[in-house]
Amino acid sequence: MSESCNHDCSNCSSNCADRSPESFRIEPNKYSRIKKVIGVVSGKGGVGKSFVTSLLASGLQKKGYSCGILDADITGPSIPKMFGIKEKAGGNQYGMLPVLSKNGTQVMSINVLVDNETDPVVWRGPVIAGVVQQFWQEVIWHDVDCLFVDMPPGTGDVSLTVFQSIPVDGIIIVTSPQDLVSMIVGKAVNMAKMMNVPILGIVENMSYVECDSCGHKIMLYGESKLEKVAQEYQLAPLAQLPIRPENAAACDKGEVEDISMPELEQAYELIEYLMNR
Repeated sequence: MSESCNHDCSNCSSNCADRSPESFRIEPNKYSRIKKVIGVVSGKGGVGKSFVTSLLASGLQKKGYSCGILDADITGPSIPKMFGIKEKAGGNQYGMLPVLSKNGTQVMSINVLVDNETDPVVWRGPVIAGVVQQFWQEVIWHDVDCLFVDMPPGTGDVSLTVFQSIPVDGIIIVTSPQDLVSMIVGKAVNMAKMMNVPILGIVENMSYVECDSCGHKIMLYGESKLEKVAQEYQLAPLAQLPIRPENAAACDKGEVEDISMPELEQAYELIEYLMNR
Protein backbone atom coordinates (compact mmCIF):
# COMPACT_ATOMS: atom_id res chain seq x y z
CA MET A 1 0.00 0.00 0.00
CA SER A 2 1.28 3.45 -0.88
CA GLU A 3 1.95 5.93 1.96
CA SER A 4 -0.36 8.35 0.13
CA CYS A 5 -3.20 5.80 -0.15
CA ASN A 6 -6.63 7.34 0.47
CA HIS A 7 -8.31 3.88 0.65
CA ASP A 8 -10.61 4.73 -2.27
CA CYS A 9 -9.90 1.90 -4.73
CA SER A 10 -12.53 3.09 -7.22
CA ASN A 11 -10.45 6.15 -8.10
CA CYS A 12 -7.01 4.56 -7.91
CA SER A 13 -5.03 2.91 -10.70
CA SER A 14 -2.50 1.21 -8.41
CA ASN A 15 -2.64 -2.57 -8.47
CA CYS A 16 -1.70 -3.08 -4.82
CA ALA A 17 -2.40 -6.09 -2.67
CA ASP A 18 -5.05 -4.27 -0.64
CA ARG A 19 -7.43 -3.81 -3.54
CA SER A 20 -10.71 -5.67 -3.13
CA PRO A 21 -12.16 -7.70 -6.04
CA GLU A 22 -15.13 -5.31 -6.19
CA SER A 23 -12.85 -2.35 -6.87
CA PHE A 24 -12.06 -3.71 -10.36
CA ARG A 25 -15.74 -3.89 -11.40
CA ILE A 26 -16.77 -2.39 -14.71
CA GLU A 27 -20.27 -1.29 -15.65
CA PRO A 28 -22.22 -3.22 -18.30
CA ASN A 29 -23.46 -1.48 -21.42
CA LYS A 30 -25.87 1.21 -20.26
CA TYR A 31 -28.60 -0.29 -22.44
CA SER A 32 -28.22 -3.79 -20.96
CA ARG A 33 -30.73 -5.12 -18.48
CA ILE A 34 -29.34 -8.10 -16.55
CA LYS A 35 -30.96 -9.47 -13.41
CA LYS A 36 -28.50 -12.18 -12.33
CA VAL A 37 -25.08 -13.43 -13.48
CA ILE A 38 -23.99 -17.01 -12.90
CA GLY A 39 -20.59 -18.40 -13.81
CA VAL A 40 -20.18 -22.03 -14.84
CA VAL A 41 -16.66 -23.21 -14.04
CA SER A 42 -14.48 -26.29 -13.99
CA GLY A 43 -11.04 -27.00 -12.63
CA LYS A 44 -10.03 -28.84 -15.80
CA GLY A 45 -11.13 -29.21 -19.40
CA GLY A 46 -13.18 -32.00 -20.90
CA VAL A 47 -15.81 -32.33 -18.18
CA GLY A 48 -18.70 -30.88 -20.21
CA LYS A 49 -18.84 -27.40 -18.72
CA SER A 50 -20.16 -25.78 -21.90
CA PHE A 51 -22.72 -28.59 -22.25
CA VAL A 52 -24.02 -27.89 -18.75
CA THR A 53 -24.05 -24.13 -19.42
CA SER A 54 -26.13 -24.70 -22.54
CA LEU A 55 -28.57 -26.97 -20.72
CA LEU A 56 -29.03 -24.50 -17.89
CA ALA A 57 -29.73 -21.61 -20.25
CA SER A 58 -31.99 -23.53 -22.63
CA GLY A 59 -33.83 -25.26 -19.79
CA LEU A 60 -34.68 -21.98 -18.07
CA GLN A 61 -35.58 -20.45 -21.43
CA LYS A 62 -38.18 -23.20 -21.82
CA LYS A 63 -39.57 -22.26 -18.41
CA GLY A 64 -40.27 -18.74 -19.66
CA TYR A 65 -37.18 -16.89 -18.52
CA SER A 66 -34.93 -14.80 -20.74
CA CYS A 67 -31.39 -16.16 -20.68
CA GLY A 68 -28.07 -15.24 -22.23
CA ILE A 69 -24.67 -16.90 -22.49
CA LEU A 70 -21.45 -14.91 -22.43
CA ASP A 71 -18.92 -17.36 -23.85
CA ALA A 72 -15.75 -16.46 -21.97
CA ASP A 73 -13.87 -19.49 -23.31
CA ILE A 74 -12.21 -17.41 -26.01
CA THR A 75 -9.67 -19.98 -27.20
CA GLY A 76 -12.08 -22.93 -27.10
CA PRO A 77 -15.57 -21.60 -27.87
CA SER A 78 -18.24 -24.24 -28.39
CA ILE A 79 -21.50 -22.54 -27.42
CA PRO A 80 -22.51 -21.31 -30.93
CA LYS A 81 -22.02 -24.78 -32.43
CA MET A 82 -24.14 -26.42 -29.73
CA PHE A 83 -26.96 -23.99 -30.45
CA GLY A 84 -26.61 -24.29 -34.23
CA ILE A 85 -25.73 -20.60 -34.55
CA LYS A 86 -24.02 -19.72 -37.81
CA GLU A 87 -24.86 -16.05 -38.25
CA LYS A 88 -22.55 -13.30 -37.07
CA ALA A 89 -23.22 -10.78 -34.33
CA GLY A 90 -24.50 -7.39 -35.37
CA GLY A 91 -24.41 -4.02 -33.72
CA ASN A 92 -25.58 -0.44 -33.72
CA GLN A 93 -24.31 2.88 -32.48
CA TYR A 94 -24.93 1.79 -28.89
CA GLY A 95 -23.05 -1.49 -28.88
CA MET A 96 -22.79 -5.07 -30.12
CA LEU A 97 -25.90 -7.24 -30.32
CA PRO A 98 -25.86 -10.90 -29.27
CA VAL A 99 -27.08 -13.57 -31.66
CA LEU A 100 -30.39 -15.24 -30.81
CA SER A 101 -30.70 -19.01 -30.76
CA LYS A 102 -33.72 -20.84 -32.14
CA ASN A 103 -35.53 -20.56 -28.81
CA GLY A 104 -34.38 -17.02 -28.05
CA THR A 105 -31.27 -17.49 -25.88
CA GLN A 106 -28.90 -14.54 -26.38
CA VAL A 107 -25.36 -15.64 -27.21
CA MET A 108 -22.11 -13.73 -27.53
CA SER A 109 -18.97 -15.65 -28.40
CA ILE A 110 -15.77 -15.04 -30.30
CA ASN A 111 -17.08 -17.50 -32.91
CA VAL A 112 -19.90 -15.14 -33.86
CA LEU A 113 -17.31 -12.46 -34.62
CA VAL A 114 -14.54 -14.25 -36.54
CA ASP A 115 -14.89 -15.01 -40.25
CA ASN A 116 -14.54 -18.79 -39.85
CA GLU A 117 -15.39 -20.79 -36.74
CA THR A 118 -12.19 -22.80 -37.20
CA ASP A 119 -9.96 -19.71 -37.13
CA PRO A 120 -7.63 -20.06 -34.11
CA VAL A 121 -7.43 -17.32 -31.51
CA VAL A 122 -3.70 -16.85 -31.00
CA TRP A 123 -3.69 -14.06 -28.44
CA ARG A 124 -1.91 -13.45 -25.18
CA GLY A 125 -3.78 -13.56 -21.89
CA PRO A 126 -4.36 -9.82 -21.40
CA VAL A 127 -5.89 -9.50 -24.88
CA ILE A 128 -8.22 -12.45 -24.25
CA ALA A 129 -9.22 -10.99 -20.89
CA GLY A 130 -9.95 -7.68 -22.61
CA VAL A 131 -12.32 -9.38 -25.06
CA VAL A 132 -14.27 -10.89 -22.15
CA GLN A 133 -14.61 -7.43 -20.64
CA GLN A 134 -15.88 -6.14 -23.99
CA PHE A 135 -18.53 -8.87 -24.05
CA TRP A 136 -19.78 -7.45 -20.76
CA GLN A 137 -19.25 -3.75 -21.37
CA GLU A 138 -20.03 -3.33 -25.06
CA VAL A 139 -22.73 -5.95 -25.73
CA ILE A 140 -26.36 -4.97 -25.25
CA TRP A 141 -27.95 -7.78 -23.25
CA HIS A 142 -31.67 -7.20 -23.64
CA ASP A 143 -33.81 -7.88 -20.53
CA VAL A 144 -31.87 -10.96 -19.40
CA ASP A 145 -33.16 -12.72 -16.30
CA CYS A 146 -29.99 -14.80 -16.03
CA LEU A 147 -26.72 -14.35 -17.88
CA PHE A 148 -24.56 -17.46 -17.78
CA VAL A 149 -20.82 -16.97 -18.17
CA ASP A 150 -19.21 -20.06 -19.70
CA MET A 151 -15.73 -19.87 -18.20
CA PRO A 152 -12.58 -21.48 -19.57
CA PRO A 153 -11.21 -24.33 -17.47
CA GLY A 154 -8.74 -23.60 -14.71
CA THR A 155 -7.95 -20.52 -12.67
CA GLY A 156 -6.10 -18.30 -15.14
CA ASP A 157 -6.41 -14.79 -16.53
CA VAL A 158 -9.97 -15.03 -17.81
CA SER A 159 -11.39 -16.45 -14.60
CA LEU A 160 -9.68 -13.69 -12.64
CA THR A 161 -11.00 -11.07 -15.08
CA VAL A 162 -14.57 -12.35 -14.85
CA PHE A 163 -14.59 -12.50 -11.06
CA GLN A 164 -13.04 -9.05 -10.75
CA SER A 165 -14.84 -7.23 -13.57
CA ILE A 166 -18.35 -8.70 -13.51
CA PRO A 167 -20.72 -8.84 -10.51
CA VAL A 168 -21.12 -12.62 -10.47
CA ASP A 169 -24.01 -13.66 -8.21
CA GLY A 170 -22.73 -17.21 -7.90
CA ILE A 171 -20.97 -20.06 -9.67
CA ILE A 172 -21.80 -23.66 -10.46
CA ILE A 173 -18.85 -26.06 -10.56
CA VAL A 174 -18.93 -28.83 -13.16
CA THR A 175 -16.87 -31.94 -12.63
CA SER A 176 -16.64 -35.60 -13.62
CA PRO A 177 -16.05 -38.75 -11.51
CA GLN A 178 -12.31 -39.19 -12.09
CA ASP A 179 -9.78 -39.74 -9.30
CA LEU A 180 -8.25 -36.26 -9.39
CA VAL A 181 -11.60 -34.57 -9.10
CA SER A 182 -11.27 -33.64 -5.42
CA MET A 183 -8.03 -31.73 -5.95
CA ILE A 184 -9.37 -30.05 -9.09
CA VAL A 185 -12.64 -29.01 -7.46
CA GLY A 186 -10.60 -27.67 -4.56
CA LYS A 187 -8.77 -25.26 -6.84
CA ALA A 188 -12.05 -23.86 -8.18
CA VAL A 189 -13.53 -23.63 -4.69
CA ASN A 190 -10.52 -21.83 -3.27
CA MET A 191 -10.40 -19.33 -6.11
CA ALA A 192 -14.09 -18.53 -5.65
CA LYS A 193 -13.51 -17.98 -1.94
CA MET A 194 -10.53 -15.73 -2.64
CA MET A 195 -12.70 -13.63 -4.95
CA ASN A 196 -15.70 -13.60 -2.58
CA VAL A 197 -17.95 -15.32 -5.12
CA PRO A 198 -20.74 -17.55 -3.73
CA ILE A 199 -20.69 -21.22 -4.82
CA LEU A 200 -24.21 -22.38 -5.65
CA GLY A 201 -23.34 -26.06 -5.98
CA ILE A 202 -21.68 -28.78 -7.99
CA VAL A 203 -22.85 -30.79 -11.01
CA GLU A 204 -21.22 -34.11 -11.81
CA ASN A 205 -21.32 -34.80 -15.54
CA MET A 206 -20.72 -38.20 -17.20
CA SER A 207 -21.67 -39.94 -13.96
CA TYR A 208 -23.08 -43.12 -15.48
CA VAL A 209 -24.58 -44.86 -18.50
CA GLU A 210 -28.11 -46.26 -18.36
CA CYS A 211 -28.72 -49.77 -19.65
CA ASP A 212 -31.26 -49.63 -22.49
CA SER A 213 -32.88 -52.87 -21.36
CA CYS A 214 -33.18 -52.60 -17.60
CA GLY A 215 -32.23 -49.01 -16.73
CA HIS A 216 -29.32 -50.16 -14.53
CA LYS A 217 -26.68 -47.47 -14.00
CA ILE A 218 -23.22 -48.45 -15.21
CA MET A 219 -20.41 -46.40 -13.65
CA LEU A 220 -17.90 -46.15 -16.50
CA TYR A 221 -15.47 -44.04 -14.48
CA GLY A 222 -15.97 -45.78 -11.16
CA GLU A 223 -18.30 -44.90 -8.33
CA SER A 224 -19.56 -41.34 -8.17
CA LYS A 225 -17.58 -39.01 -5.93
CA LEU A 226 -20.19 -36.24 -5.95
CA GLU A 227 -21.40 -36.69 -2.38
CA LYS A 228 -17.88 -37.12 -1.01
CA VAL A 229 -16.51 -34.03 -2.75
CA ALA A 230 -19.61 -31.99 -1.92
CA GLN A 231 -19.22 -32.89 1.74
CA GLU A 232 -15.48 -32.22 1.75
CA TYR A 233 -15.90 -28.71 0.41
CA GLN A 234 -19.36 -28.05 1.89
CA LEU A 235 -21.03 -27.73 -1.51
CA ALA A 236 -24.59 -28.45 -2.54
CA PRO A 237 -24.72 -31.50 -4.88
CA LEU A 238 -27.06 -30.30 -7.63
CA ALA A 239 -27.10 -33.11 -10.20
CA GLN A 240 -25.54 -36.26 -11.59
CA LEU A 241 -25.82 -36.26 -15.37
CA PRO A 242 -25.73 -39.48 -17.41
CA ILE A 243 -23.81 -40.17 -20.60
CA ARG A 244 -26.31 -40.38 -23.45
CA PRO A 245 -24.96 -40.74 -27.01
CA GLU A 246 -28.06 -39.02 -28.39
CA ASN A 247 -27.19 -35.89 -26.41
CA ALA A 248 -23.70 -35.76 -27.92
CA ALA A 249 -25.25 -36.18 -31.37
CA ALA A 250 -27.70 -33.35 -30.68
CA CYS A 251 -24.85 -31.01 -29.68
CA ASP A 252 -22.90 -31.92 -32.82
CA LYS A 253 -25.98 -31.02 -34.90
CA GLY A 254 -26.54 -27.73 -33.06
CA GLU A 255 -29.67 -28.99 -31.35
CA VAL A 256 -28.79 -28.68 -27.66
CA GLU A 257 -32.09 -26.89 -27.08
CA ASP A 258 -33.94 -30.09 -27.99
CA ILE A 259 -32.33 -32.00 -25.11
CA SER A 260 -34.42 -32.62 -22.02
CA MET A 261 -32.42 -33.05 -18.82
CA PRO A 262 -34.76 -33.53 -15.82
CA GLU A 263 -31.72 -34.39 -13.71
CA LEU A 264 -30.98 -30.64 -13.61
CA GLU A 265 -34.30 -29.74 -12.03
CA GLN A 266 -32.73 -28.93 -8.65
CA ALA A 267 -30.29 -26.55 -10.36
CA TYR A 268 -33.15 -24.91 -12.28
CA GLU A 269 -35.11 -24.40 -9.06
CA LEU A 270 -32.11 -22.87 -7.30
CA ILE A 271 -31.49 -20.40 -10.13
CA GLU A 272 -35.20 -19.55 -10.31
CA TYR A 273 -35.10 -18.78 -6.60
CA LEU A 274 -32.13 -16.45 -7.09
CA MET A 275 -33.80 -14.66 -9.99
CA ASN A 276 -37.06 -14.11 -8.11
CA ARG A 277 -35.79 -13.04 -4.71
